[in-house]
Amino acid sequence: MKLDRKEILKALETITIAGEGKNMVESGAVTNVITFGDEAVVDLVLHTPAMHIKKRAEDDIKKTIHELISPDAKVKVNIKVESPEKPEIKGRAIPGIKNIIAVASGKGGVGKSTVTANLAVTLAKMGFKVGVLDADIYGPSMPIMFDVENEKPVSTTVDGKSKMKPIESYEIKMLSIGFFTAPSQAVIWRGPMAAKALNQMIFDADWGELDFMLLDLPPGTGDIHLSIMQSLPITGAVVVSTPQAVALADAKKGVAMFMQDNINVPVLGIIENMAYFTPEELPENKYYIFGQEGAKNLAQDLEVPFLGEVPIVQSIREAGDYGRPAALQTASPIEKVFEEITRNVVQETVNRNESLPATEAIKITTMAGCSAVKKN
Repeated sequence: MKLDRKEILKALETITIAGEGKNMVESGAVTNVITFGDEAVVDLVLHTPAMHIKKRAEDDIKKTIHELISPDAKVKVNIKVESPEKPEIKGRAIPGIKNIIAVASGKGGVGKSTVTANLAVTLAKMGFKVGVLDADIYGPSMPIMFDVENEKPVSTTVDGKSKMKPIESYEIKMLSIGFFTAPSQAVIWRGPMAAKALNQMIFDADWGELDFMLLDLPPGTGDIHLSIMQSLPITGAVVVSTPQAVALADAKKGVAMFMQDNINVPVLGIIENMAYFTPEELPENKYYIFGQEGAKNLAQDLEVPFLGEVPIVQSIREAGDYGRPAALQTASPIEKVFEEITRNVVQETVNRNESLPATEAIKITTMAGCSAVKKN
């Protein structure tokens, strides 16, 4: 008995692969058929690694050849799995924005947003063009801190496309989900919805020319952080912590997230907030309520720069609540504190840009992690 290759191909046209409409010959799944006397070798390419589909395809081929060609045929099926390439979500730089700095914290309540607001106004006072993206979707606080909580972004046309115009306050351009929701309204969104909103505020906005965009990230290390790092090539990250052990443990995780090989965002340094308490009537006294130099020691342990410490001063809290960041208080100790920290952030950014290539955005590859891909 001698098998005929054309007859086998015709027989295989009667079979479809599970999940595909065309027969396995027409779809290109059968890449080759070789016959040697009473032996037939069928080369098959599948686009799914599922074991049950592979097994069923093999069984169907053998059964069909035995029924339609010869029950005595010796059939071998070689199956190769080629997964179709998925479109990569590549982070793309926003034209006109030179440096994107993520301000993060391992846990909530350490004053990350307050630090972000004061960094922003200090950078602006130094002559830089600054923008703030409030990426804390579930707890947006920038509108309050800049006294613009009742403002609404308007639409503007740029190169024939409709874009959001960021709200401006104290020479800072900003966007926040807080501009699009009522002050009393809770944002109850799943990750994909939050990520979509962030992408709109990033790419569908007329940011113009900026020297620094500060990203006020939510606490922790979660879905929003990955979405941001998928969308944008971040220049570097600043981690804010308070000195006590509980906060430091979480700050350590925050630093570790950025330093992972598959994320690889340079950590510009750590800022210690609420470092000590100084009463207004006793400006020389320092009371280390939460412990002393915890974040400074953590920075040394992790071998990342220590950017400075911010004391607990009542005026910082009041200024944030009143919508005028404390660093705007000229000739005050707080102004000097934030000037020193901001100079350190700028210097570390310059050092990073001189010594390292542009950051690559990341792509989610599996449920277990991410991998680096080059940006556009």
